[in-house]
Amino acid sequence: MTKKPMGLTQAEVQAQFDAGHHNLPLQPLTRTVRQIIQDNTLTLFNVVNFVIGILIITTGRLSNLLFLFIAVINTVIGTFQEIRSKHQIDKLSLVATAKTKVIRDGQEDEIDQSQIVLGDVIVLRRGDQVPVDGKITITDGLSCDESQLTGESIPIEKGDGDQVFSGSFILSGKAFMEVTAVGKDTSVSKIALSVKKEKKNNSQLLKTINRIIQVLTYILIPLGITLFMVSMLKRGDYNRAILSASAAMLGMIPEGLVLLTNVALAVSARNLAQKRVLVRSLPAIESLARVDVLCLDKTGTITSGKLKLADIITADSFTKDQVKQAAAQIVYALNDDNETALALKDAVPDFKSQPVEASFPFDSAYKWSGIVVGGQGLVLGAPEFVFPDGLPDQLAKQAENYTHQGYRVLVIAQSATGLSHPLPAMTLMGLVLITDELRPRAVDTFAFFKDQDVTLKVISGDNPATVASIAQRAKIKNADSYVDMSKVGENADFVALTRENTVFGRVTPEQKKHLIMALQEQHHTVAMTGDGVNDVPALRQADCSVAMASGSEAASSIAEFVLLDSNFEAMTGVLNEGRRVINNIQRVASMYLVKTIYSVLLSIIYLCLMLDYPIIPINLTPISAVLVAIPSFFLALEPNFQRVSGNFMHSTLSVAAPAAISVVLYNLFLTLLSKLMGLDYNTTATMSSILIAVVSFNVLLSVSKPYNSYKIFMLAACAVATVVVFTVLHRPFSFVNIFDWHLALIYCPLILSTFPVYWLVGKTVQRFLLWNEHRKQNG
Repeated sequence: MTKKPMGLTQAEVQAQFDAGHHNLPLQPLTRTVRQIIQDNTLTLFNVVNFVIGILIITTGRLSNLLFLFIAVINTVIGTFQEIRSKHQIDKLSLVATAKTKVIRDGQEDEIDQSQIVLGDVIVLRRGDQVPVDGKITITDGLSCDESQLTGESIPIEKGDGDQVFSGSFILSGKAFMEVTAVGKDTSVSKIALSVKKEKKNNSQLLKTINRIIQVLTYILIPLGITLFMVSMLKRGDYNRAILSASAAMLGMIPEGLVLLTNVALAVSARNLAQKRVLVRSLPAIESLARVDVLCLDKTGTITSGKLKLADIITADSFTKDQVKQAAAQIVYALNDDNETALALKDAVPDFKSQPVEASFPFDSAYKWSGIVVGGQGLVLGAPEFVFPDGLPDQLAKQAENYTHQGYRVLVIAQSATGLSHPLPAMTLMGLVLITDELRPRAVDTFAFFKDQDVTLKVISGDNPATVASIAQRAKIKNADSYVDMSKVGENADFVALTRENTVFGRVTPEQKKHLIMALQEQHHTVAMTGDGVNDVPALRQADCSVAMASGSEAASSIAEFVLLDSNFEAMTGVLNEGRRVINNIQRVASMYLVKTIYSVLLSIIYLCLMLDYPIIPINLTPISAVLVAIPSFFLALEPNFQRVSGNFMHSTLSVAAPAAISVVLYNLFLTLLSKLMGLDYNTTATMSSILIAVVSFNVLLSVSKPYNSYKIFMLAACAVATVVVFTVLHRPFSFVNIFDWHLALIYCPLILSTFPVYWLVGKTVQRFLLWNEHRKQNG
């Protein structure tokens, strides 16, 4: 390029700044710290616990406030994890933070990207990332990679007057670009802002728990108020009325299950962080655990993004070694460092190039590069430009076949008369086949997902035949079923397309989103991986989204998982971690819902009988800790990588309901017995707590199956701890001394009866649940 523009004057730059036409950075797509704290603190769960805590403080019995510790820890865990993730994501820049070269007053200058204004003239060279949108004004040929926007990795040639978009990378050439859009008006910003809305939480487990809390809130508030009023009218003891009503209300809320879920997810997030995987929100771990369809791009997931020499097809009288040496001579002599040249250098390392008499660097107008050495010309380039009249028939067919298979086909040719533009008569030496390099463990990774019953779909902006060929090399199932999305109409049946095909090529950002939606319409839980701005709409639509840290900040900001090393193999650990924690939480959830069910039933029954609730909050604290919270935490850390299945409520109720009904029956019996024998409130509450503990131990025995040495030790420790609580530590928890043979005659037979009673009630409940499920299926 001999011409050089003058660019804007300083006065014109200042005028654009005064008008607000400068490149303001896009606000982070993540929520603010204030929003995160507010959303994690002002929850229905916390409000209910806080109000009950205030009421208990008025009694002066502060030992009954231990339940607030759970609410505080739960809030801290969720808030800390999300703020930590936000800070890491906000560090990832939407476009490169390098200085930008501009022409102002005829002089080249380096400025911060925030100083770019409309009308500025930017200098673009190889390796630059375009910071804003613009129009090429002067160039001798420019090659761009627009895959961040289009998903298509094939270089795009740009000439005078052509548009260049922010987020693009310059692969070769040099140009002057006039800025036409800055800030929120650039193409990258428009796509990012289109999905600014925060993604909804898709956690089935947390939704179910929150739904339980929501429903119970409408029940426990009027029940709690009524229980308090009944107790006050009957006894006139404010403290006892508050404590008994609080015990009933707290018992209805499965606060331990909320804490366990968040602790288990936080532990998983820590484990994933050690594998260089950033978890944006804890519920995302569950979403991925339920995934049965994984949509992925070609570059960065199947391939490493690098090219490699796949093969050499020789013409008559030439050997593969001769062709390879000729190619190496060209790239080493020209010192090319584009991807194709690097692939050839890797194939012939430590090559000693001969002195050249003339060199012809790659020119996008001619599509070839070459050298003259020893009076002989050597050329590496596109077949149709080096041989405009066509290749020999046999090699022409082979070149066409290899192109359809996804290879990049180049020719090596020689001339006895040097080189010039246009080329003299050339002799074909052979074809050079360049292909994308598979990631080192790609085949093993995709085999893992296949074994885990996860269907793979490849969605790419590249040529579908090329993508399908690479997918077949990676041994992705049904990779030969592909479709060119550029040829489907606007009213295409996306459901049918996703059902019949595995590979989708030439896909637009909007089509990616519709493909995800079509899979979701078929009741699939869909995960999407991506790294470009073009992937953002689909990442937002997916049930679970995964971004590469090396990609755009827009993708990282809205993805639930960010692979910090851009290593797709880490996804196997993410899936396993999610399945482990969710399967285990579903298994132990019944331990927490026992208290919820019996608290609701007892509150209603005792209210109807106009009686005091049989226990106070401090009575349940050691039982909840020793027989529910602590063992459930250890059970939640066990390996369990099976696909998440089954209905959460059905599986938990089949274990929790029999235990809750047993507790209700025993409490009614003890209430009647206390009336007949004249037992005081503390004595009845102690025996009631003993039976709740034994029934809870039965539940623990049930959810711990199958047993192993680890679980047997845990069960023994829980049993010993329970005995210690009732025999040694009874006073802090308001229990009476149980070493009284009169009491032992009552509670010992009742303890022995819990095992057959729990089994019998369990069988009855299971039959009812099966009958109810059968009834629903048959309408």
